[in-house]
Amino acid sequence: MTPDTAAAMLTPTPTLRVRRLNTTLVQKNARLNLIRSIDFEVMPGETLALVGESGSGKSLTALSIMRLLARNAHWDCQGEVVFQNGTEPAQNLLNLSEHNMRKLRGHQVAMIFQEPMTCLNPVMTVGQQIAESVRLHLGLDPTAAKACALRALEQVEIPAAHQRFHEYPHQLSGGMRQRVMIAMSMVCEPRLLIADEPTTALDVTIQAQILNLMGRLQKDTGMAMLFITHNLGVVAHHAARVAVMYAGQIVEHGKVGDVFAKPQHPYTQGLLACLPGRARQLAKQSGQTVALQDIPGQAPSMNQTLQGCSFAPRCSECQTSCKEIPPAWRGSSEHKALCHFELAA
Repeated sequence: MTPDTAAAMLTPTPTLRVRRLNTTLVQKNARLNLIRSIDFEVMPGETLALVGESGSGKSLTALSIMRLLARNAHWDCQGEVVFQNGTEPAQNLLNLSEHNMRKLRGHQVAMIFQEPMTCLNPVMTVGQQIAESVRLHLGLDPTAAKACALRALEQVEIPAAHQRFHEYPHQLSGGMRQRVMIAMSMVCEPRLLIADEPTTALDVTIQAQILNLMGRLQKDTGMAMLFITHNLGVVAHHAARVAVMYAGQIVEHGKVGDVFAKPQHPYTQGLLACLPGRARQLAKQSGQTVALQDIPGQAPSMNQTLQGCSFAPRCSECQTSCKEIPPAWRGSSEHKALCHFELAA
């Protein structure tokens, strides 16, 4: 056995591998390129954070992976979304029939949506909704499904689980509803969890509790997690790697420590400069007062034809070539940025 073969055997297989993912929206006679050539991997037990401004394509990327797009949205057949659960052959989710995809959703691949109140069924108790998932995917009888749902509610630390089992979503607080969503997504022990801004509507205290809970459940099960957020503070404490997204593209990708310490893309630098802590750091380095910064301009609209670098109109480092020539990846596989220039952080 050669050293390369031995190393390959020791290297874990990614739970999720996304390659050349392109998603387009067809409107009348126009085709809008919403997601453009997305590449990333999520390893077993790892958390990859996907960050960016609202409208950058984070949630649409998640919906593309889950194949929950509108009828007029399509993905490029040359792209791949390869899922590996560890026991069966890898599957390209884009090639699965809808019937087989439904078998995976909520079972091997689960998703926590942004707003639980709009995702939970208002005419079913929360216990019924969790038990329904168990019966559908695990084939348990009603009694066993109820017991499994109760354990799931207790696992996410909902007090008086037996009482909450019979309550409706409107009877629970926002934090409780989010815990119910986590219980529903975790009850079948998925290998991949996509968390789409699961703590956006919660106050800081409840947010910390939910994030710690998700981290503990991930440690217990070894699942991979794609964590979508715009909160860079959450990324710093709860993710191993981060992919920065802008205008439907990933523009920087690397380990959290590397990206935060030496951001290489002007957009990433702009996001970090918006943080109060980062502003204080810049002030200390320059020896002068630095106010909180913002990124001038606006992200391009979906129907805008992009030529060259999509960030060029807002970039302080922009040159003529940036507006005309698409940028190439610079850096290493551990930390890279989609930019024409190598920038000092």
